[in-house]
Amino acid sequence: MAKRTKDNLSISELLQEFVDTNKLQTGLDKVNVRDAWAQMMGNGVNNYTTAIQLERETLYVQLSSSVLREELSYGKEKIITMLNESLGKDVIKKLVLR
Repeated sequence: MAKRTKDNLSISELLQEFVDTNKLQTGLDKVNVRDAWAQMMGNGVNNYTTAIQLERETLYVQLSSSVLREELSYGKEKIITMLNESLGKDVIKKLVLR
C-alpha cells in the first residue's frame, strides 16, 4: 500500500493513482471501447455485432451481416476517429471488420 499523505486529494485523483499503480488502464480501455462502440454505432449496427475485441492498438469487430461489414469498411477512418474522440485519447489505430 502507498504511504498515506496529509494532502487532500479528490476521488478522481485517487482512482487514477490506483489504476496507474495496479496497471489497470489497458483493461479499462477494452471495456470503454465496447461501450463507445455501442453508443456511437446505435442499435442498428449493435444488433449485428457479435464480438468486439481490442488487442494492442487494433479493434476487431465481428459482424453477422456481410452487407453491413462492407458498408462499414468504407468509413473505417471516420469510425476510428469517432471512437477515439469518444474515449478522449488515441486507443485505436486500426479497425478490422470480420
